[in-house]
Amino acid sequence: MTRLPPIPPADLTDAQRPLFDAMTAGVAAKYQSFTTVREDGALLGPWNAWLHDPEIGTAYWGVTQALTAAKRIPDPARQVAILVVGAHFGAAYEIYAHGAVARDAHGMSARRIATLAAGERPEDLDEDEAIAHDVAKALLRGGLLADPLYAQALARFGQAGTNELIYLVGHYCFVSMTLNGFGIPVP
Repeated sequence: MTRLPPIPPADLTDAQRPLFDAMTAGVAAKYQSFTTVREDGALLGPWNAWLHDPEIGTAYWGVTQALTAAKRIPDPARQVAILVVGAHFGAAYEIYAHGAVARDAHGMSARRIATLAAGERPEDLDEDEAIAHDVAKALLRGGLLADPLYAQALARFGQAGTNELIYLVGHYCFVSMTLNGFGIPVP
């Protein structure tokens, strides 16, 4: 059970309401493949945790929106990187949510999603996905991203896309910590 109970809309404070409205609209516009809201309207996933601390939650929601809008690397590669991070941290909601996005929006096979969720590298990745996978794995090991791998990302995605990929991995590390720290379950 989650350590931060979902907050029904009727129980929101004045400080929480603007963030709730923004996140609810953003999540509804982007995610239809998995459960993001309870029947009573309470947000689930990391959004619920951010709502409990609206000052900090607003900042993280802003980063989430910026990364969503960036679209400098292909979305299937983004989903691979996110699933690599979720698997690394064992963040069940992240794997559940982004596995559903990868499946429904990009036709990713159940086998590929399961391989990524197991922390392994699928054999059928295209070049974009392979670079995203390898960069995410390398960053999660810690230390400096090796020059040859950085150069591959730069050649494939350009500077802006490479920046996005690195930021995306870091952001989903934070999302994973949020999910695991607060015990946020899969619905």
